[in-house]
Amino acid sequence: MRPEIIVPFVMYCALLWWVGRGLSWTARLATAAVTLVLVVCVLLFERGWP
Repeated sequence: MRPEIIVPFVMYCALLWWVGRGLSWTARLATAAVTLVLVVCVLLFERGWP
């Protein structure tokens, strides 16, 4: 597997765990969705899509 995919995914999971420790399940899902959208936006910008 490619490390440029695995490392950000593991860091994303760790960030979600750290941020969502004291949150309810709905707040965790909202945080996950917002973070995932931000990651996709950064990847699109990085690849020069817009």
